[in-house]
Amino acid sequence: MKIDLEKEEHNIAKVEIEIPAKDGLDAYNRAVKSYAQHVNVPGFRRGKAPRNIIERQVGKERIIAEALETLLPSALQKVIMENKLEVLMQPRVDDYEFEVGKDVKVKATIELKPEVTLKSYKDMTVDVEEYQTPADAFDKSLDNLLSQSAKLELVVDRNTKADDIIVFDFDGYSNGEKIEHGDAKNYTMDLANSNFIPGFAEQLVDKPLDKEFDVNVTFPENYHEKKLAGQPATFKCTIHEIKQKVLPELTDEFAQKVGPFKTVDELKSDIQDYIDKQKEQADRKNIERTIMDKLHEEVEVDIHEEMIKREADSLLDEYKQKLKGQGFTWEQAVEAQGADKIMETINSDALFRIKNSLIIDKIAREENITVDQASLTAKLDSLSAMYQMDKETFAKYMFQNPSMMNNISQQILNEKVIDFLVDNNKVNFVKPKAEKKAAKTTKAATEKKSTKTSKSTKSKAKK
Repeated sequence: MKIDLEKEEHNIAKVEIEIPAKDGLDAYNRAVKSYAQHVNVPGFRRGKAPRNIIERQVGKERIIAEALETLLPSALQKVIMENKLEVLMQPRVDDYEFEVGKDVKVKATIELKPEVTLKSYKDMTVDVEEYQTPADAFDKSLDNLLSQSAKLELVVDRNTKADDIIVFDFDGYSNGEKIEHGDAKNYTMDLANSNFIPGFAEQLVDKPLDKEFDVNVTFPENYHEKKLAGQPATFKCTIHEIKQKVLPELTDEFAQKVGPFKTVDELKSDIQDYIDKQKEQADRKNIERTIMDKLHEEVEVDIHEEMIKREADSLLDEYKQKLKGQGFTWEQAVEAQGADKIMETINSDALFRIKNSLIIDKIAREENITVDQASLTAKLDSLSAMYQMDKETFAKYMFQNPSMMNNISQQILNEKVIDFLVDNNKVNFVKPKAEKKAAKTTKAATEKKSTKTSKSTKSKAKK
């Protein structure tokens, strides 16, 4: 077999193959016999009709196609093995010449895995923004815990407050027309945690019971229903019930009710441990993201447009499924955001995913990082526990789904490479940019105030 391979730009290889006439003839005859077994020819037993009869009955092109299906896999595999090609997709046949008794000539295109060049990926020093735990994080966590155990008491002798829970009726109108699905009876709302239109809940504060009043708002410009986007609206409201939260006392008895604690101090210690763990996890994520962002910036790789398109198509399918799960349609998303904007985001995400995958794969090969049986078993055990399934049943189900197993193996490999990167690079924690900017502004304001005070003092001294 003669092979002529030429690599082109954008990870494309063009190959011309000449398969000996004898091999072509053998494949053609096998295809004829195969068709003969399935075609009824009057006057002949099945499988016994001569070749010329089968050719007339079936057509030479179909027989040639069948012959090529048996010839090409091994021929293309030989091309790949002999030239040590890292193939990304199945080769595509562009053209062929198949005439019985002559060499079979095939032209094909092979999309190769992009070559990745990384200037460096270990022994680097990276500046990572350190997660800053909010000063009131502990107090908020404790308050939330108390709030979850709060009792609701009816209030009849005052107007509403910002932290009340109310039961009310509302009826909405926009531009003189009633808003479809813009009304409700005896609707319950937590005024401190409302997901209504911005400004709606705030206008329900300091309102009396059983008296109708208007709430005037404007729908956001990006509101999913285009007819209402950016439009003013009036809601006629009547509050029927006001309920206030009564928090429990922070006692040892309360601590024992909410968890495996004996005292308030044990509860507080657990809250602090949780906050510390949150910071640890946030810092770890920041480290991982910063290192990968740096590699993305410095990587040299030529990615073919077809590769991006395939990944984008996959992401688009995921996006549509997500919309469906949220009760929206693709048409509604396009109406709200615009198809161009959506596709711009999807294409950007597709390119990022491809780069990420290629970088991970490159480092895994360079450092001989692999997915062993122990890692796979541990991952499956972890997932079975998460889904509350028997380990053996879960493992059996996963092994019956090759695509799922491939995804899990890739996930394990990603985690191992990320661990390697974190362990083999130096981290220098820095303050978040927002905080740096705020500190700079505060310093400037202080200096300005100091200058003004100094000038004022001098002025008074002159007087």
